[in-house]
Amino acid sequence: MIENALEKLMFASRWLLAPFYLGLVGAIIVLLWYFGVEFLHLITILRNGEGGLVVVGVLSLVDLVLVANLLIIIVFAGYENFVSKIDTGSHEDRPDWMGHVDFADLKMKLIGSIIAISGIELLKSFVNVSSFTNEQLGWKVGIHITFVFSGLAFALMDWLGGGKKHGAGS
Repeated sequence: MIENALEKLMFASRWLLAPFYLGLVGAIIVLLWYFGVEFLHLITILRNGEGGLVVVGVLSLVDLVLVANLLIIIVFAGYENFVSKIDTGSHEDRPDWMGHVDFADLKMKLIGSIIAISGIELLKSFVNVSSFTNEQLGWKVGIHITFVFSGLAFALMDWLGGGKKHGAGS
């Protein structure tokens, strides 16, 4: 009886994660606001005829979109994997991947997004190369390469694990 009550309590504790996912939704709202600020800044750059900064401005917008996409993936997949299934019925806009991203898939999407974001930051630095010292650029390249090798290590671990899914082969 105590064991049963303890197990019910532990199972119900998954709902303690829900506020974290709501916080990430709030972070997406903050990113939307910041995207608007950056977009207006890009318009100002265009008006002032600072064409060389346009690419950096656009890359900043792409960077924000990638972070927002990453947060959506984490919210949907994390909530569905650890809290509860999201009932969207047969809504036509339900992403195909929703409900099919397990923890291993989430990990790979996360590291892939981090590598893409790092790559964009590195590209912004190269476009604006005169603003950085060689040491700063070296650090940026080194950090990016570290992310790439981390991604390769994660992929290798998944491959060596045989891509086993939860419950496979049972």
